[in-house]
Amino acid sequence: MKKKLLIIYTGGTIGMKQSPDGWIPVSGFLEEMMTENRMFQNDIMPDFEIYELNPLLDSSDMTPHDWVQIAKVIESHYTDFQGFVILHGTDTMAYTASALAFMLEGLEKPVILTGSQIPMMMPRNDATENIIGAMLFAANHDIPEVCVFFDNILLRGCRTQKVNAEGFRAFESPNLPPLGIGGIHININQNVVFKSEMDTGGLTVQSNLDTHVGVLWLFPGISGEVVRNYLRPPIRGVVIQAFGSGNGPVSHRAFIDALAEANERGVVLVDCTQCAIGTVLLDDYATGTGMAKAGLVSGYDMTPEAALTKLAYLLGKGYSQEEVKRWMTTNIRGEMTITI
Repeated sequence: MKKKLLIIYTGGTIGMKQSPDGWIPVSGFLEEMMTENRMFQNDIMPDFEIYELNPLLDSSDMTPHDWVQIAKVIESHYTDFQGFVILHGTDTMAYTASALAFMLEGLEKPVILTGSQIPMMMPRNDATENIIGAMLFAANHDIPEVCVFFDNILLRGCRTQKVNAEGFRAFESPNLPPLGIGGIHININQNVVFKSEMDTGGLTVQSNLDTHVGVLWLFPGISGEVVRNYLRPPIRGVVIQAFGSGNGPVSHRAFIDALAEANERGVVLVDCTQCAIGTVLLDDYATGTGMAKAGLVSGYDMTPEAALTKLAYLLGKGYSQEEVKRWMTTNIRGEMTITI
């Protein structure tokens, strides 16, 4: 029997039409195009149904509330389908993929996000190929995690970043090889596919996300006042995008005091690197150990998207500051490579 997928259309470029105000997602238009395209009815394709969010969104408008809505759709249809494909705008796809990776606890089926750089209605587009590829990966392979499929490459969702606003290869996972590659044959790297050893007893959705989190990008000359103002209440968790292997200007007393004061108030501070490739090692340089002394914990090689959504997820569980710090430095969805 053919497997059956649920395609969740959230909006984005892939199903847009021209309007007097520019490109906009239009309800029912993507389903109409897929119905008329014989490739989606080919014998090798899985059966599918389309679930359309209301309203459809440009992904720049996506919020944690919308992540919860998507997760709830998957939860309510989980037993009826063998896999899920989420059609999503590219701008915040990496955030949604990372959030869903944490929120969908006990996931045992593929959840694959894809989209396009050019709308499907255009003669030259990447939309059709991306949807077909995502559907074939979701229907035919044992990949029990949240992924991003783009330009014939399957990536772990919580390792993915958008790296190109113009080319078809829009996404990469700089610190992890692809889970799969679609060429003449589809190849799965089973050594990379993440299968949790935790027995959760089936899918549950953690829908309580703490939105009092943020990302602070360090730059030469950043003042203690700027840092202190950013870390004021109601902020509860911050990803510090630091230099190199997690370094910061710790010789500037006002800077380090601002971090230490926030840590003392219970704010969780996670040290990640601005570099696309590499990991945070807080004991390599004095400028790194100084960050650790101020209360920061290592985010290792997590992307800022993964670190931010993981913070929202853990704080939403009601954990203490120390518990959140412990889990932030624990690999729970394949989001980090821990270097000892």
